Amino acid sequence: MLRLRGIHKRFGPTHALRGVDLELRPGQALAVIGENGAGKSTLVKILTGVHQPDEGELWLDGQPLRLHDTHAAQAAGIVAVHQETVMFDELTAAENIFIGRQPMRGPAALRVVDWATMNRLAQQVLDEVGAGFDATTPVRQLSLAQRHLIEVARALSHQARVVILDEPTAALSQAEIRDFCGLVRGLLARGVAVLFISHKFDELFAVCDNYVVLRDGVSVGTGCMKEASEPELLRLMAGRSIEQVYPRVDTQPGATVLEARDLGHPTEFDGISFALRRGEILGFYGLVGAGRSEVMLALMGLKPLARGSIWMDGQERRIRDAADAISLGLAYVPEERQRQGGILDFSVRHNLSLAALAGPRHAVKGQFSRGPWLSALRESALAQRLIERLNIKTASQDAPLSGLSGGNQQKVVIGKWLGLNPRVVILDEPTKGIDVGAKQAVYQLVAEMVAQGLAVILVSSELPEVMHLAHRVIVMRRGRQVAEFRRGDADAETVVAAASGLALQGGEAA
Repeated sequence: MLRLRGIHKRFGPTHALRGVDLELRPGQALAVIGENGAGKSTLVKILTGVHQPDEGELWLDGQPLRLHDTHAAQAAGIVAVHQETVMFDELTAAENIFIGRQPMRGPAALRVVDWATMNRLAQQVLDEVGAGFDATTPVRQLSLAQRHLIEVARALSHQARVVILDEPTAALSQAEIRDFCGLVRGLLARGVAVLFISHKFDELFAVCDNYVVLRDGVSVGTGCMKEASEPELLRLMAGRSIEQVYPRVDTQPGATVLEARDLGHPTEFDGISFALRRGEILGFYGLVGAGRSEVMLALMGLKPLARGSIWMDGQERRIRDAADAISLGLAYVPEERQRQGGILDFSVRHNLSLAALAGPRHAVKGQFSRGPWLSALRESALAQRLIERLNIKTASQDAPLSGLSGGNQQKVVIGKWLGLNPRVVILDEPTKGIDVGAKQAVYQLVAEMVAQGLAVILVSSELPEVMHLAHRVIVMRRGRQVAEFRRGDADAETVVAAASGLALQGGEAA
C-alpha cells in the first residue's frame, strides 16, 4: 500500500535519516524499532507531512506520493496517534474528533455546524473502538486511555488507510494495554496498515507482522517478527549486546531519612504510611489511577493533605509548598517530563539550573550568584559537569531541550536536581517512553545515587523495573496502600494480583 525508498532528511549538520526503506501492507502491522535519536520521530513527521524528505520517494498504491503538509497526509488516509495526546480539554469528544472539519448545514452564506450529525458520526466511531462513553463528554473528564481511544476514533473518521501508532501505550496500565492491542488487531482486520512504534517488545511481538530497525538514521535490519528474538533486536538497535539491563543494587539501607504517617487526601488517597532509609530504593507499584503520583505530589507540597504528617530525621516537618520540600532535601522528577519536568524551549544549561534558581535562597547562594547577580559562568560550569557526569548527548549546553532525544531529556530533568545534592529523590515513571539503552543509563544512575547514600522513591507501572531495582515495593490500589513486599519475597503474579484486586489460586490478593 505504502512504500518508502531511499529517504534522506537533514537538519543542518544532522543527518537524521540516511536512505531509509520500508513497506506497509494492508492488514499488516510493521514495527519500527530503534533507540531514541535513531530517526523514528523524523520518519513519522515525513509520513504525516510535517517534514518533506530531502531525497527519496514515497509511493501509495503504486503511484508517486508527495505530502506537502499534514492535510495532504490526511487526504491520503495517513493518520498518526501519538504518545502525548494533544486535545482541547474544554471541548467534547465529538468536537475533538471533527476539529477543523465539522459537518455543516444550511445555505452557503449561512452555514452552521450540524451538531446532531457530528455527534452521531462521532458516536459511531467511538462505539467501533469500544470507547464506552458518550460523544458529548468533555475531554477533561476522560482518562489518558480514553483520550487515546478518541485519537483512534479520529483516525477512523478520516477513513484512514495507514495508522501510525507512536508510543501509544507509554502511560497505560496493563489492562488498558491489552485492550489497546485488541483495538489494533481490529484495525488490521479492517485492512488498515499499521506502523507501530514502541519500546515494549511484548506489544510488538503480540501485534506486529514485520519489523524494521533504525540506528543513527539508517535501516540496519528487517524481517518477520515471528522469526526474531528480543536479544537479536536489541543488538540491532544498540549496535552492541545489552547483557544486563538492570544493574545490581546491593547497597544496605541505613538510617531512616523520610517517614510518612497516615497521609490522606479528600479525593486521591488515604492511609498512606511508609519509611524510607538512606541508600534504599522504595518502589511504588499500581495500575494507572491508583494514587501513586498524587502521594508524591503531596510529599513535595504540590497537593494539599487532609491529614497525616511527614517526618525527616525523626522530626516532624511542615511542607507547605515545593520550596519547603526542596529546602529539606527532596527532589521530584515528574511523570510528564515535557510538560512538568523541563521547559522545551529553554537551553540544556538553563534547564539544568532551574531547580536551584527556583529553590530556597541558600541553595543558590555561592553557586550561581555573584553578589545579587546571576553568574552565567558558574551556571555554565555546573551544566558542563552534569552533562559530563550523566553523559548527556547534546550539541552544546545552549541547545534547546526540545532538540534532545527522550532519554537525554530525561537525564536533564534528573540532572537539574543533582546540582542541589538532594537527600531524597522521587522518580515518577522515570523510563516512560524511552528506549532500552536510555533505560539502562537511567537505571545505572539510580544505582549510583543509592550507592552514594541517597534515598530513592521509584514510582513505576513497569513491574520488572520495580521488582529488579527496589529493596521494597509498596502496592497501591484505588488510593490505598494494599500490600508491601521485600525484594525476592513475591513473584510478578502476586504483585499484579494485589494491584488489581484479583484473587489468586488458593487465596486472595492483599
